Amino acid sequence: MSRIGKTPITIPAGVDVNLDGNVITVKGAKGTLTQKIRQEITVKIEGSEIVVTRINDEKTARSLHGLTRTLIANMVEGVSNGFTKTLEVNGIGYRAQKQGNNLVMNLGFSHQVIMPEIEGISIDVPNPNLVVVSGPDKQVVGQFAAEIREKRPPEPYKGKGIRYQGEYVRRKEGKAGKGAKK
Repeated sequence: MSRIGKTPITIPAGVDVNLDGNVITVKGAKGTLTQKIRQEITVKIEGSEIVVTRINDEKTARSLHGLTRTLIANMVEGVSNGFTKTLEVNGIGYRAQKQGNNLVMNLGFSHQVIMPEIEGISIDVPNPNLVVVSGPDKQVVGQFAAEIREKRPPEPYKGKGIRYQGEYVRRKEGKAGKGAKK
């Protein structure tokens, strides 16, 4: 039995969960999310809990059991509290700012990098070296944060670039000069 899959999901106050055949819809203060459930998995709403079970013990059903439970738990968490990813912009002259619905970044290129805010997320720039991506869908927030980081990933010699807050970048020693001893 899946240890993750067998634990029930508690529905917090202010969150509405509807099950229509094999489509689950979760509504809350932060938005609405829907997820299609595979036929190997059954989902039941029992009072203020969601219970996820599988129909048999085949390999596909076992692998989908914990996954489906985690996806539904992330939907409930997202519409009630939301998810955030914080990115740090490090480097001389590297900075980010918000202009309208666009994130405009100076990252050492000859041009500015402009990323439009997509539907379902919000971008906040509390200071020029910090970018906060937030929204109800964990996958969309993580993907957009990864796309921002991809524009200038942190390099190991000087540590310049965009990194997640708390991410450790292993530093390397630079090339030795002319008169260096072996």
